[in-house]
Amino acid sequence: MTEYADGALALEVDGAVATAILNRPHARNALNVAMWRALPQLVSDLAPRREIRALIVRGAGGHFASGADISEFDEVFADHASALAYGRLLETATGALAGFDRPVVAVIEGFCIGAGLAVALACDLRIATADARLGAPPAKLGLIYSVADTRRLVQAVGGSAAKAMLFTAVLQTAPEALALGLVDEVHPAEALDAAAAARVAGLCALSPWSITKAKAVVGQVLDGQIEDTDETRGWFADAATGPDFAEGLAAFRAKRNPVFPDS
Repeated sequence: MTEYADGALALEVDGAVATAILNRPHARNALNVAMWRALPQLVSDLAPRREIRALIVRGAGGHFASGADISEFDEVFADHASALAYGRLLETATGALAGFDRPVVAVIEGFCIGAGLAVALACDLRIATADARLGAPPAKLGLIYSVADTRRLVQAVGGSAAKAMLFTAVLQTAPEALALGLVDEVHPAEALDAAAAARVAGLCALSPWSITKAKAVVGQVLDGQIEDTDETRGWFADAATGPDFAEGLAAFRAKRNPVFPDS
């Protein structure tokens, strides 16, 4: 295990799967400044490790994250300049997580609220326990989400539902979150780990090149791109001479499971 932020953020690696652990269970994993600073470093450390095919993000002690650490608010919101710096820190951290070029899966137990939800929304997929609670309640404190965090919320649930969540600060139950598209799967608590492991194992068995490029293309579509570029056309053509297509086609013809190389 590798520790960051004096152990408040930890990284475990098991074969092709890395797990980032929000590790302040005494505070329901409320994210402090040290954790926000460490998240981009954790992602940067994983980036050159092509054997890593998926990243799980989860919290320790039965909760994902209860929000930002309010005990630091007097300092980070001391004045306009400090608030701007804090906002940039959060934007950089969630942006680094969203920008990781392989699948990122949030495994959510308990509370996933405020800044914790922002971290979960920066992940590609969200798997929750049936008793999880998710919400975006900055209006309770007179705060707002950043444009980046708001955009990810809107992309997940749509404009009207995002407004309802932000305007009312009401927490969503896991079934409600599933119906909204805020989470992708809901499982009993005792089945969560097995379900998450199965989902990630399925991702790791497929072409890492295809998934990396698919993530990039989906990101471009969500940012408003409606037509191919020379780059995306090139990716399509590159596949024809790539090792993943060669292996996938050979496996299909031989009626066996493919074994894709690390990309």
